[in-house]
Amino acid sequence: MNQPVPADLRAAVRERRSMLEQLSLDLHGTPETRFEEHYAVEQLAGRLAAEGFEVNKGVAGLPTAFTAVHRGPVDGPTVAVLLEYDALPGIGHACGHNLIAAGGLTAAVAAAAVRPDHPGTLMVIGTPGEEGGGGKILMLERGVFEGVDAAVMFHPADRSLRARHALAASHLRLTFHGVAAHAAKMPWAGRSAAAGAQLFLTAVDSLRQFIPPTARVHGIIAHGGTAPNVVPDRTEVELFVREATSAALDALLPRVLAAADGAALATGTTVETTETAPRYAERNDNMVMADRIAAYAADLSLELEPPSPANPAGSSDIGNVSVELPVIHPYVQICPRDTPGHSARMREAARSPRAHDAVTTMATAMAALALDLIGDPEFLTAVRTDFDASAPCSAPGQEPS
Repeated sequence: MNQPVPADLRAAVRERRSMLEQLSLDLHGTPETRFEEHYAVEQLAGRLAAEGFEVNKGVAGLPTAFTAVHRGPVDGPTVAVLLEYDALPGIGHACGHNLIAAGGLTAAVAAAAVRPDHPGTLMVIGTPGEEGGGGKILMLERGVFEGVDAAVMFHPADRSLRARHALAASHLRLTFHGVAAHAAKMPWAGRSAAAGAQLFLTAVDSLRQFIPPTARVHGIIAHGGTAPNVVPDRTEVELFVREATSAALDALLPRVLAAADGAALATGTTVETTETAPRYAERNDNMVMADRIAAYAADLSLELEPPSPANPAGSSDIGNVSVELPVIHPYVQICPRDTPGHSARMREAARSPRAHDAVTTMATAMAALALDLIGDPEFLTAVRTDFDASAPCSAPGQEPS
C-alpha cells in the first residue's frame, strides 16, 4: 500500500538533487578508509552547519565521528539519520558509502527545511569505520546514542529491499610465531610460522562441512614472511568468522580457535589471537518502520521487496545499534541484479546517474519516515512495541583469549 509523500517534501529533495550528486561524486573521488575520513567529515559537517544544524565533530573520542542536531521549538523524540562514508582499502567506494552519506544528509536537511517547527530533535550521526572498524559500536558504548528513540539509514545494493538480515561477525588476526632459519642450509633449525598458518587454513576448510550453513569463515594471509630463503618466524592471518546470531557465533568461535591451536601444535609454532574490531551483532530490523518506508517508496514508484532468507547480507556495526534501539537499514538498487558487492563494478555503479536517481528517491522516503517518527506519537509507539517484541535479549559475546 502506498503512503503519500507530502508534495513540499518531494520538492525539497528535488531542489537538493544537484547537491546530493555533487557531494556523492566528491566523496567517491576522494576515498578514505576507516577512521581516516577527514575530508568527508569536513564536507558533510560544513553542509549541515550551513543548513542550520548544530555540529559537533570528534565525538566519542573519534576524530572522524560527528553529530549534527536540529532542535524544534518544543520537546519531543530524537530521531537520528546515520551516515557512513568510509571506503574500502584498494578499491575505494565499492560499497557505496558515498551514496549513504549524500542521501542521508539530503534526507535530513530536506526534512528540517520543510518542518522547521518539528517537535523534538532531528539528529544526524556521522559514523566512521564501518568497514571493519566498528565505529557505531564505539559510539554506542561511549554514549552517542543515548536518548535516541529511533535511527534510520539505507544502503545501495543490487536490489531494493525493505529489510535484510545481517550476520554477527568477529574480525580476527591470528599471528603465528616460529623460528627463523636458512631455508636451504638448515631448515631443520627453524619452525615455519607460514606452515602453521597454512595448516590452520586447511583445518578451517575441513571444518566447513561440519558447521551450520548459516556460518561463514573466510580470510587471507596478510603477512607470509620476508624472503623465500628464510623460514618465516611470523605469519599473520586476517579472518572473519560470521554466524546468524551472536549466540551461534559464540558457539562457533572456540572451534575455529581450537583449529589454530592445533595447527600451531603440529608445526612447532605458537599462535596469538586478537579481535581487531568490536564484535558485530546481527541486525534487528524494525518492521514497522521498514513497512512505512516501503509504502513511501511505493508512492515514489520504487518497490522495496520484503525480506527473504534467499537474500543474505554480510555484517555491519549497525547490528549492535539495532539491539539497543529501533533501526532500519533498507537497500536500494543502483546496478544490475547480482552485481557483486565490494567489486569494481559496484564501485563504478556507485557514481552512476542510475545510483543518484535511486538515492534521491530513497532520501525522499527516508525524510518522510523521519518526520513521522518525530511528529506522530502513535507511530513511534508502534515502532517501540515492535522493537520490544523482537530485539535480541543479549549482546555479542566476549573477546577470545
